[in-house]
Amino acid sequence: MMVAAGFAVSEWSSMDLPDASDSRLAELTRWVFDDLGFAGGRIAPASADASFRRYFRVTRGEDTYIVMDAPPDKEDLGPFSSMARLLLRIGVNVPVILAANSKRGFLLLSDLGVRQYLDELADDGAADRLYADALGALSIMQTADGAMARDLPRYSHALLMREMDLMPEWFLGAHLRLQVSAAERGMLSGQFEMLAQSALAQPVAFVHRDYHSRNLLVTETDNPGILDFQDAVWGPVTYDLVSLLKDCYIAWPAPRVRAWALQYRERLLTGGFPLGATEAEFIRWFDLMGLQRHIKVLGIFARLFYRDGKPQYLRDLPRVLRYTRDAAEAYAETAQLADFIARRIEPEFLDAQARSLSDS
Repeated sequence: MMVAAGFAVSEWSSMDLPDASDSRLAELTRWVFDDLGFAGGRIAPASADASFRRYFRVTRGEDTYIVMDAPPDKEDLGPFSSMARLLLRIGVNVPVILAANSKRGFLLLSDLGVRQYLDELADDGAADRLYADALGALSIMQTADGAMARDLPRYSHALLMREMDLMPEWFLGAHLRLQVSAAERGMLSGQFEMLAQSALAQPVAFVHRDYHSRNLLVTETDNPGILDFQDAVWGPVTYDLVSLLKDCYIAWPAPRVRAWALQYRERLLTGGFPLGATEAEFIRWFDLMGLQRHIKVLGIFARLFYRDGKPQYLRDLPRVLRYTRDAAEAYAETAQLADFIARRIEPEFLDAQARSLSDS
């Protein structure tokens, strides 16, 4: 879930239902006001999301709640519901499910607020404190009894490769309009294979998969509030760490990122996690995991624009490309990818951005 700062909203009371042309919103509103007994309350958009899910904030008196709208033909409430129960059980701060209508795809949730990490990290002195809390919550999720997550899907070789394969199709093809030769495609496939093997060589742990500043909320107690956890898997231990510290929406100087990453390594060791890696090995895992993730994100952000009509993600592509280039340049094993970025991607990138943003 991605809370949209400054989201322009309309509000409806129980006496003023929304436009019936949005049939799901009308159905959700009736569920809230009639079935749940919130007559007299107000409902307004609460967030935007990269998926088919939508979120609305319900206000009744001094109390607020969140309603999730997940169309049953496109979204399954089961993973969110089971993961919410699991994470609450181990003591991290996630929304509590207060009511559900699985057949219609609606959930009533506790409201964790609107103070998004992304909006508050830049405040003087805030980053160290906020990241310390986020890393603390991550260590709880990754050092809790492994049996809690034994039924999670595995971050398999096939999934890792499928994610990276989004980049040639959507970023290189649709966005840059590059004609990639057979030799270049073979090189990319070889680099992707190396990154998948590096990821699979890491110790495994709980992986949220989108543990970053738009899915974390600053809360007065039990900071942070954690959102968007329904796609969790059992996979490489550094995946969530790199999502947080090499965030697609905010960047920090490399020495600071390295220091935070090594602090987290110490947390894992203190928590008894069987890491089995020196500092240098851990940072290599971290960097190459970040490279895999950012290759995937280049494809996803381009797909969100060209397939789904969501242009806002294009503005974050320069940051993601910098992460990708810097990580590829840092290791001999990824020198071919670094060369491809310098020769083929960067000369086309600014024109592709200008063309696409002017069309949106």
